[in-house]
Amino acid sequence: MDDKDRIIFEKETIDLPMIPLRGLSVFPNMVLHFDIGREKSINALEKAMVNNQYIFLSSQMDENTDLPTAEDFYHLGTIGRIKQMLRLPGDSIRVLVEGICRATIEEVLFEVPYFQCKVRPLTPEESDCSDSATEALMRTVLTSFDEYINLNQNLAPEVFASVVTIEEAGRMADMIASHMEIRLEDKQLLLETLDPNERLEKLNGILLKEIEILKIEQDISSKVKSQINQNQREYYLREQMRAIQEELGGAEDVEDEVAGFIEKLEELDLEEKTRDKVMKEIHRFSKMQASSAEATVSRNYIETILELPWNTYSEDNIDLVEAEKILNEDHYGLEKVKERVLEYLAVMQLSEGLKGPILCLVGPPGTGKTSIAKSVARSIGREFVRMSLGGVRDEAEIRGHRRTYIGAIPGRIINAIKDSGTANPVFLFDEVDKIGADYKGDPASALLEVLDPEQNKDFTDHYLEVPFDLSKVMFITTANTTETIPRPLLDRMEVIQVTGYTEDDKLHIAQQYLVPKQIRENGLKKSNISFTKAGLQTIINYYTRESGVRNLEREVGTICRKVAKQYVTGDLKKVSVTAKRVEEYLGKKKFRFDIIRGKKEIGVTTGLAWTIVGGETLFIETVAVPGSGKLSLTGQMGDVMQESARTGLSYIRSIAKELQIEEDFYKKYDIHIHIPEGAIPKDGPSAGVTMCTALVSTLTGIPARKDIAMTGELTLRGNVLPVGGIREKVMAAHRAGIRKVLLPAENEVDLQEIPAVVREEMEFVLLNKAKDAMKQVLVK
Repeated sequence: MDDKDRIIFEKETIDLPMIPLRGLSVFPNMVLHFDIGREKSINALEKAMVNNQYIFLSSQMDENTDLPTAEDFYHLGTIGRIKQMLRLPGDSIRVLVEGICRATIEEVLFEVPYFQCKVRPLTPEESDCSDSATEALMRTVLTSFDEYINLNQNLAPEVFASVVTIEEAGRMADMIASHMEIRLEDKQLLLETLDPNERLEKLNGILLKEIEILKIEQDISSKVKSQINQNQREYYLREQMRAIQEELGGAEDVEDEVAGFIEKLEELDLEEKTRDKVMKEIHRFSKMQASSAEATVSRNYIETILELPWNTYSEDNIDLVEAEKILNEDHYGLEKVKERVLEYLAVMQLSEGLKGPILCLVGPPGTGKTSIAKSVARSIGREFVRMSLGGVRDEAEIRGHRRTYIGAIPGRIINAIKDSGTANPVFLFDEVDKIGADYKGDPASALLEVLDPEQNKDFTDHYLEVPFDLSKVMFITTANTTETIPRPLLDRMEVIQVTGYTEDDKLHIAQQYLVPKQIRENGLKKSNISFTKAGLQTIINYYTRESGVRNLEREVGTICRKVAKQYVTGDLKKVSVTAKRVEEYLGKKKFRFDIIRGKKEIGVTTGLAWTIVGGETLFIETVAVPGSGKLSLTGQMGDVMQESARTGLSYIRSIAKELQIEEDFYKKYDIHIHIPEGAIPKDGPSAGVTMCTALVSTLTGIPARKDIAMTGELTLRGNVLPVGGIREKVMAAHRAGIRKVLLPAENEVDLQEIPAVVREEMEFVLLNKAKDAMKQVLVK
C-alpha cells in the first residue's frame, strides 16, 4: 500500500462510486484489468476518475443479472485505485485497477445514475510470521500451491516464484487466491475471511480439493488420449486391410452381397415401414468394413429378416374324414381333444378369416399331450414346431435380445418360425406350467402378447424391431396342472383336460402302438416275440403306477431287450410273454392293488382318492378307547383332510341322540382316525363322508361294509358336496373288485366320462346327506 493510499483509513467511512463485477473477484494488492459496458458502471468509473480515482469493487451473486440492485451483490468487497482506462469499440471500456484494501458497505446512498456507497475500510490484519503455527501454515500452502501449478497447465511456473517471496501471511493468501481458477463463491469466502491464519487454512482446503480434481481430469485425459491413439491405429489398419481387399477383389464381394440382399427384399411383399427399415440397414451395411464386428451384426440382422416366411403359408389340407383317421391312427382315446380339433378344422373350412385358436392340454405326464400336437399338424398338412418352456426364466427367450451387442439373436419363437419355413405352423409350447421368472424378466408376461389373437398379429421381437404376424399360427400348449399357470395367461387359452388312461385304455394302447414300436426299435420281428393280454395286464397292474403309458412302454422295451439278447445267443427263437414270464423278465412285482377282503368290519370304511397317476382306494380306520376326549389323526393327513375329520366329528355330536350314541362320548373316549400307508402324504376334502361313516360305525358298534366305496365332501349340516376325479376314483374301485360306489348327487353328470364297459358293471348310489351313506354302509 502506497503512502497516498493511507488517506482511505483517515476516516471511519468514505463515500465511493461502486461497480458490480460479473464472475470476478478483486483482492487487495492485486492488479488486473477488466472490461465494463453497462451504463451504471461507466458512470461510476467516470465519477471516480473525476474525484480521486478510488472505486469500490464487489462481485455480483449471480453473474447473469444484467440490472443488479443493492441485494444482488456482496456487501464485502475491495477498494481499488484506477491506474488506467481505455475506451474500446462498441461503447465498452477496459480498466486497469489495483486492489488497495477490503471494505464493507455501510449504506447504499443511491443507485441512479450509478451506485454510490458509504463503505468502511477494513485495516489489514497481519500475523506474526515468527510464530511457528503461521510459518507452518505458509509452508503447507506453498507446497500445495506448487503441486497445483504443476498440475494446472494454465499457470506459468514464474507465478510460484512471485508468491514464495511474500512474507506476510494474509498477502500471500490473497495473492495465491487471485491466481487460482476456482468458483466465485470460494474466492468470496476467502475475501470475507479477515484473520490471515484462518484464511490460509481455508485456502489450503480449497487447494487440496482442486488438486484432487486436477488429478482426476489428468487421468481421464490420459485415458481418452490412449483411446484416441488406439482408434487411430485401428483406423489405419482397417484402411490397409481395405486396400488389400480391393486388390484381392473383396470389395466386389460386399457389393455382390448387398445386391443379393436388395434382390431378395424386392421379392418379399413387405409393408412399407418394414421395407424402408430393412433397406436402410442394407445401405448402412454397404458402408461398413466387411470384417468389422458391426458388419457381422448388421449382416445377421438382414439375413434373419430376409429368411423369415413373411407371406409363405402352408396350404391347409382340410379333409375331416382323413383328419379324423390320422388322429385315430396316432392316438387311442383322447376323444375331447380330437373333437375340438375337428371342430376347428370344420370352422376353418367355412371361414377364411379364422384366427388360430390357443388350446391348452392339461393332464398327467405320459398321456400323449405332446404327440397329439404332432398329429394335429399332420392331419391338416402344416409344419410342426415345438418349444419347451420348462425352466425358461429369461424374457429374451420369448421376445429376443436387443441389437446392442454382438451376440444378440432373435427370440426362440421367431427362430422356430424361420426354421419351419411357413408363417402358419402348428406351434407347441410344451410345459407351460413350469415357466419361471427372475431378474431378467417374466417370460409368462411376454407370452401374453404371443397368445392373444388380438395382439399377436403385430408381434414385435426385440431383435427384429418390426412387427411379424403370428395370428395365423395354431398355438397348442401343454401342462400337468393349471395351478402354476398365471391367471392372465390361462385366460387366453382354451383348457382341455387330458385325463389318465384306464387299464383297458392302456391295454389297447400297448397292443396297437407300444408293442409294435418296441419290437421294431429293438431289432425284433413279430415272429420272434408276442405279448398275451394277461401278460400286458400284469405289466400294467403290477409294474407301473401312472396315468400315462411312459413306464409301460419302458417295461415293454425292457422285455424286448432281454428277448433280443436271448435270440442273439441262440437260447430261443420264439417267445410268448405271458403273465408268468413277465415276472421272470421284470423281477418281483413293484406295486400292488388293494383287493377287498372280508365283507364288513366295525370302524373301517373304504374311501376313494385321486392322485396325479390315477385313482386309489384307501381305507379309513377308527377306534374309540376310554380317555378324556382327545382326537388323534395319523397317516400323514393334510390340513384339509384333518378339517374334514373334525367336521365329521362335530356333525356326529350334533345328531348323537338320533344315532343312539352317548351324547357325552366326546368326553369319555379318545378317538383315533388312521389312514394306512402313513409314509404317503394325503390331503383333500373327498374323504369327509368316509371318515364320518367310519366314526359312526365305531361309536354305534355297527359293522361297515368294506365292499362299498364312497367319496364326497361333508359339511357341518351333513350335506354331501361334489368332488373331482370321479372317473379315476371309480376306475380304482372297479380295479379293487368293488362293484358299488356312493357318489355326491351333484357328480351325476360325471358318470358319462366313465367307460361304458365299467359303468355297466357298477352300481352307483347318489348321496345328498351323510345319513344316506350310513344307510347303505352300516349293516345291523
